[in-house]
Amino acid sequence: MKRIKSLASKGLIASIAALFAVAAGAASVQDKMSKEAIEKRIEPLAQHYVAGEESDQQADAGGTRSGEAVYNQFCAACHTSGVMGAPKINNAGDWEARLEQGMETVLRHAIEGYNAMPPKGTCSDCSDEEIQAAIDYMTADI
Repeated sequence: MKRIKSLASKGLIASIAALFAVAAGAASVQDKMSKEAIEKRIEPLAQHYVAGEESDQQADAGGTRSGEAVYNQFCAACHTSGVMGAPKINNAGDWEARLEQGMETVLRHAIEGYNAMPPKGTCSDCSDEEIQAAIDYMTADI
């Protein structure tokens, strides 16, 4: 009987020691969980904005992107090789019939989408001015 009481006492002491160890570990974790650290871990991965408003990316970049920057980031994938009939950059034969329709029509097609090209190509956050700048860049040497 003494042996059972002794084992029970040792078990109780071990349980209490384990409880204190867990509590001490949790306290050290709590110290590392400052308000700033918690906010950083739960901040959104992305943000959205409404069409017509300037995006943070545009504001950070100083506003309007150049035609070359828009072309290189959004247009080059199709307009370098002529994917699905896209007019190739500075290729007079590809652009001639389009430009004969007038720049307003070319710009409208680029903004609204035309044939295989989706609206604004792949640059959903481009302004109309940036789309125009990209067209000007693609046709500069024609």
